[in-house]
Amino acid sequence: MQKSLKRNNNSRVSGIKLNSVDAEKEKKESQKTFVELLPPEVTFKIFSQLDIRSLCRASITCRSWNYTVRNSDSLWKPHCLTLRAVCQREVDDDLESGYSWRVILLRNYQKSKVKHEWLSGRYSNICSPLSLPEKIMYPMDVDTWGEILEAELER
Repeated sequence: MQKSLKRNNNSRVSGIKLNSVDAEKEKKESQKTFVELLPPEVTFKIFSQLDIRSLCRASITCRSWNYTVRNSDSLWKPHCLTLRAVCQREVDDDLESGYSWRVILLRNYQKSKVKHEWLSGRYSNICSPLSLPEKIMYPMDVDTWGEILEAELER
């Protein structure tokens, strides 16, 4: 009887171990994100619907999302082409230099926002450098300032 009790205890312990392994496996399965569960084409379609800010936020959500967003260069291309409307020279130069769409966007996004503000005439009535809003300024090259000056002269 003593032996059978020990045998039952051993099987019970191994059954608990098996259950805990199964539970751990189930837990890992339930923690998978849609990126890991869906086909890559579907994942790409979902991420391609995001705007720039949402795409950047998605990339910091978890490792699998970050990997997918960072390594799917074609997700960034439409955003770069939109940005190119304001920063054509800069985007074209970066393309010729071999930068990825993602890197081109990162290099030129803030500049395009500031440049667009200047070109649209938002700062046409600035009387002195002290009147410029410091937070949104961005260092720009001579060619960019030339474009802005031409736009101002045409107004």
